[in-house]
Amino acid sequence: MEYVVVAAAAAMLVFLVQACLEGAVARRALWVLLLAFAVRLLVHLLVVRTGLLPYGGDNYAYFKRALDIVAYWDREGMQFVTADQIPALYSVTVPCNIFAFIFYLCGGPAPLACTSVVALVACALCIVMYRFAGLIGADERAAFRLLVLTAFIPALLLHTSDMFKDGFNAFLVVACLGLAASNVQKFDVRKLLLLAPLLWALWNVRPYMVFMCGLPLVLGFVGSRRALPMGVLALVAVVLSLFVFFPETTQDVALGSLQEQLETGQSEAVRSANAQGGSGVVFDDGGNPWSALGPKLLYTLLSPFPWSGGSMVLQLGKIETLLWYYLLFWAVRGARDLWRHDRRVFMILLLFVVPCTIVYATSMSNIGLIFRQRIPIVMAVSLLSAFAWTRARQNPAPEPAQPLEHAIR
Repeated sequence: MEYVVVAAAAAMLVFLVQACLEGAVARRALWVLLLAFAVRLLVHLLVVRTGLLPYGGDNYAYFKRALDIVAYWDREGMQFVTADQIPALYSVTVPCNIFAFIFYLCGGPAPLACTSVVALVACALCIVMYRFAGLIGADERAAFRLLVLTAFIPALLLHTSDMFKDGFNAFLVVACLGLAASNVQKFDVRKLLLLAPLLWALWNVRPYMVFMCGLPLVLGFVGSRRALPMGVLALVAVVLSLFVFFPETTQDVALGSLQEQLETGQSEAVRSANAQGGSGVVFDDGGNPWSALGPKLLYTLLSPFPWSGGSMVLQLGKIETLLWYYLLFWAVRGARDLWRHDRRVFMILLLFVVPCTIVYATSMSNIGLIFRQRIPIVMAVSLLSAFAWTRARQNPAPEPAQPLEHAIR
């Protein structure tokens, strides 16, 4: 049954490519994404599960929690299990319930089948990145290059080759930002309806990312001229009704949860614990997460540095870092061009990247951890790179002037 799930995931990938892309692009993308899908299964079988690289931890924890959910279903019947039933499921209920359902179908542990679903989500992210790039003005060539880079960028590849949640998180974040950018260009109520299940799933994958997407989503809603003034009035009415009818619940779930997550991530105890190990980083900040912010930002965005020592996994991570430097170089040019071309879409990306980077910097204590956590930032920034690639082809640098004697001849 495990191989049946793998085959079904591959078939679903073919369907998604044909449904979301067109013509020659679909044919080219299909081979790229099928290869990306297969590579993830091979990395799972030959690298992650064999212990060839001493890496992992969360994937095995989610494996155990999925087994706990299956055991709970055997006792209480099949249902969506939350942290109320199994406290260890806090913030990972969606991935663990999906993995548990696959275990249930297969009649026991099926990590390869779970990895095939994670790989499918990663390939769906590549499709979303392609369409998002086209939405902000990138041409087909640049958008397809971005699709290929997303499919094989090392950090995302590694963390979508087993039962990690990072692929789910990146897909949901980029999908939400893409809907915000689409809405700011052409308002459609159906996009708002689609946001609801995406945000619910994101809350049950990595809760604080809902808050990181908050400002871009608000701008995507109120920034569309068609949404004003009715859209603004509807938004205000919904927010006010929540505070009026559910004041305690709203405060506890939203503001209370955000404050709790920030305090936990920025606490000296958590940062000290995360700093243990070969990739840990300790800053001279006196225990204040907001001190030494400049070096923390540099480590958040640019580590591991080429000269950094550490484990073999950290050294391999430098391949990703060099690619990330390349994307950052083009993103700077893309940011300038997109600001001139479409400031509202630019602000949607900026309002995600800047707060997210600052929040991660204030909890920065481990290069290996930030290497994984900044995947959504890499995705958002790489969209600016795709836009820059397009503008560079549309406006090539002028040829240098010929010497006067050549001009006379």
